[in-house]
Amino acid sequence: MASERLNSILNHLSPTKTGLAAITQKNPDDIVITLALRTPLTKAFKGGFKDTSLDFVVYSLLKKVIEKSRIDPQVVEDVCLGNVSDSKAAYIVRAASLAAGIPNTAGGSTVNRFCSSGLKAVQDIANQIIVGSIECGIAIGAESMTAGGDRLNKPFCDDVLKVQEAADCTQPMGQTSENVGKDFEISRELQDKFAAKSYQRAEKAQKAGWFDDEIVPIKTIIKDPKTGEEKEVTLTKDEGPRYGTTFESLSKIRPAFPDFGDRSTGGNSSQVTDGAAAILLMKRSKALAMNQPILAKFCGATVAGVAPRIMGIGPSIVIPKLLTKFNLNLSTDIDIIELNEAFASMAVYCTRVLGIDPAKMNVRGGAIALGHPLGATGARQICTGLSECRRQKKRILLTSMCIGTGQGMAGLFVNEQL
Repeated sequence: MASERLNSILNHLSPTKTGLAAITQKNPDDIVITLALRTPLTKAFKGGFKDTSLDFVVYSLLKKVIEKSRIDPQVVEDVCLGNVSDSKAAYIVRAASLAAGIPNTAGGSTVNRFCSSGLKAVQDIANQIIVGSIECGIAIGAESMTAGGDRLNKPFCDDVLKVQEAADCTQPMGQTSENVGKDFEISRELQDKFAAKSYQRAEKAQKAGWFDDEIVPIKTIIKDPKTGEEKEVTLTKDEGPRYGTTFESLSKIRPAFPDFGDRSTGGNSSQVTDGAAAILLMKRSKALAMNQPILAKFCGATVAGVAPRIMGIGPSIVIPKLLTKFNLNLSTDIDIIELNEAFASMAVYCTRVLGIDPAKMNVRGGAIALGHPLGATGARQICTGLSECRRQKKRILLTSMCIGTGQGMAGLFVNEQL
């Protein structure tokens, strides 16, 4: 501890470091991740979690966090749940935390910034630690898309709808995908080719066992839809990957949103999914004092807005914003990129505009192949990205996603398990 404090003082006295040198140096006050794990991602309505309530998913994952980390639950001071669709989320995170063994002295809260909610939860816990409000917290993202509840059932008031961009916030996500495809000339062929690569990468990763160190098995009950018979199952693998998917097979799928266009399909759009992911955060000094393994350093995250009707391009705006804050270069400084594949239209656009090396991005496939449980994705990307960093012995991870109503969010991490 004394040497860590001395190093911190020396770092403050030495000339200011920038870029990679700045984010890779180690200080006692760094916000670090000591555990990052997730449930399997299952198909909504027909998969392994179709009969499982959100509170059970959250409870089960929080129990795994306590078990796997071997921390005293008393040190957890807050749990933040990123969730989009469940109006009872604030009740769920509190009750599930208590049931999982986290004491009533800890807090519980929820955040909702649509598809970035899991990353927003990480940012919330990290910011609390930075300002000294807490010393240790858990960020969790979870979604039951089987249960649903995120639809905008009635339009806004007339005064709001008079402003076109405000009215555009009511556009269905499929419509915004078609807007991106048309506005930026992202053809159906390009989208299907991108989607095929996502499926093929996910298949390769799953067969090779690359996901195994980020997924924890979850026991739950599943009902036979015909007989009503219940049986206990242990879920261990993502259900989204479709082995043998090719560009040719995807090109035969009919458009999913014919009222708005003919380029986005069920094969080149993200899957409707249930699942959860959790991140345990604390200061480096506390992790060392508790003998916790330090998986990664959380450097920071930011958000940016775009026109709601083309919400998918959000990452193309927010990624440069984040990298500028840290004086980093996307091509030379970033090793692994997890960019959420809400739709192939936006993924192709962002890859093209940013000049992303495809070999660095979504190495294990993305949401098209794995699924996109809305509130969980921001945390799921961290689990997957850090696992891939460990496998490749790479250091710098960037995560990003587009956000409904026209936003983008991005996060930056340094892998310390080389």
